[in-house]
Amino acid sequence: MKVVNIIEKTIPFGTKIANAYVNFSAMTGSVVAIVTDVIKNGKPVVGYGFNSIGRYAPTSILRDRMIPKLMNNDDIYTEDKSNLDPFKIYNILKSNEKPGGHGDRAHAVGAIDMAVWDTVAKIEEKPLYKLLAERYNNDNYDKDIYTYAAGGYYYPDKGIEKLKEELKSYLDMGFRDVKMKIGGADLKTDLKRIEAALSVLDNDGSRLMVDVNGRFDLIQALECGIAIKDYNLKWYEEPLDPLDFSSHAALAEYYTKPLATGENLFSFEDIRNLIRHAGLRSDRDFIQMDCPLSYGLCEYMKVLKFVKDSGWSTRRMIPHGGHQFCLHIAAGLNLGGNECYPGVFQPFGGFADSEPVRDSRVKLPDAPGIGFELKANLWDVMKNIV
Repeated sequence: MKVVNIIEKTIPFGTKIANAYVNFSAMTGSVVAIVTDVIKNGKPVVGYGFNSIGRYAPTSILRDRMIPKLMNNDDIYTEDKSNLDPFKIYNILKSNEKPGGHGDRAHAVGAIDMAVWDTVAKIEEKPLYKLLAERYNNDNYDKDIYTYAAGGYYYPDKGIEKLKEELKSYLDMGFRDVKMKIGGADLKTDLKRIEAALSVLDNDGSRLMVDVNGRFDLIQALECGIAIKDYNLKWYEEPLDPLDFSSHAALAEYYTKPLATGENLFSFEDIRNLIRHAGLRSDRDFIQMDCPLSYGLCEYMKVLKFVKDSGWSTRRMIPHGGHQFCLHIAAGLNLGGNECYPGVFQPFGGFADSEPVRDSRVKLPDAPGIGFELKANLWDVMKNIV
């Protein structure tokens, strides 16, 4: 086989929403297509990927540095030249790069990595989760995956009743559990928003997560933790700056309920430091590293090994991103679930149209690859890249 071309296209998917830190109205993303000369069903195999959700398109890094690295290297294939070798590609993309400074570079590599795995699974004519299970998990996989609806952002002119309507719409879609944003308003206002959300969820705190997006300092995080602890929420997410491990450890001493963090850590080394120094508790907390924001699945496998070696269950890993790639990873490697964006960040958020969510669980289709072709609004974007 041979890679004929690798294409990047920058896609706007801004929306008038905000969390405690970011307004997403100008958000973009990079879509990558790997075109091969392998023919399946009368057409060349093309693998697709993108740099997840919530970070801007790393366009220049992809076009000027990462894609040329692969197009100028013939050692990207398996020994028999029948398929791509994801780990060879991972090593090439990370070569001649200084350690540290994991940011947009990690997103660029992750976008290519997603397209590589889509290509590999399509050539093998298997859904990605089954391929991962066969190769790396003793053929064990989950037939359906826990998921929750991520939403509850701050909208212009959107009050309590509109928030309740939004969360109710997620329940109507089949979700049991939902996540909402806090930290973008004063604590008194946010507590009213949380109580409104709980009223939609039959006052069952175990069905609600709150996400601060790293906005608080330690004092604010403690004040909020004290105010919400009796709600018994499913988790309190990213209350502090993602790299402030010592403050996180201090918070964990006083907030005894579950915490979740990790979506803004983009390397194995960062997650290793998180587990070593942030006071996380393996019996209740969750790690939310987002694979395509973090050098991709090859890097994530190093993380999973360290997690298990550190006494954690992979069920405590629930990736950020709310898209199909992490859903396949969760199923094929027995993770604890995957986020979903059913109402925002379209067309990238959400899963295959053919698999509805039921009681916060979703099945995966048997289509080869990641199955982007089965999500109509996303496929409308991807199919025009090549």
